[in-house]
Amino acid sequence: MGEENNAKHITRVLFCGPHFPASQNYTREYLIGHPYIQVDDVPLDDVPSVIGNYHICVFKNKRLTADILSRAKQMKLVMQFGVGFEGVDIDAATKLGIKVARIPGDVTGNAASCAEMAVYLILGLLRKQNEMEVSVKQKKLGEPTGDTLLGKTVFILGFGNIGIDLAKRLRPFGVNIIATKRIWSSNQGSGKTDASPFQNCVGDDLVDEKGGHDEIYEFANKADIVVCCLSMNKETVR
Repeated sequence: MGEENNAKHITRVLFCGPHFPASQNYTREYLIGHPYIQVDDVPLDDVPSVIGNYHICVFKNKRLTADILSRAKQMKLVMQFGVGFEGVDIDAATKLGIKVARIPGDVTGNAASCAEMAVYLILGLLRKQNEMEVSVKQKKLGEPTGDTLLGKTVFILGFGNIGIDLAKRLRPFGVNIIATKRIWSSNQGSGKTDASPFQNCVGDDLVDEKGGHDEIYEFANKADIVVCCLSMNKETVR
């Protein structure tokens, strides 16, 4: 009888899929000593059939559609493993009384991690990393001839937390940074005159040329490198 009562009070957390295994591993480690919280991870294909047994769902590489959410009869919260909400049907979740949350990029290190990865990929492409690896194995020196970031124009499409962290890391390379966002702290380049002087002001001074939606094609045309830092939502997907 006691075990049945304890089972009723267990909060069950579901991690969807095997990708980014550190997420569930760290969660289990953190919750050691909390026997009434159970953390499971299941293959993506199994999510629809088991989601009804859980109270919290952390989705990574699985989109929670309206159909899947309708099976989550005990669900209280779904958490996006990342900064965007593209992995869940928010309207369906709201109608079902399920709260939706995400991991903000500015206070968790996620933005910095993404920015560093972007710099790594840019340098790898410019330096022809794959070809260089082959040359090193063949004991060839001086080939391929790579390129530098110095003097390049980098277009950051979407200047939020990730875009700001990327600009901070690119600035020492001597690049020209151009960027677009919906609202800038000043009137320069955005075409908006009603923006609050305190709104989105962090990092604006890192940009050499600012633009809005109307300048996207113009900026892309004159950039050597384009980095997309946008969330995937109804406003950014066409």
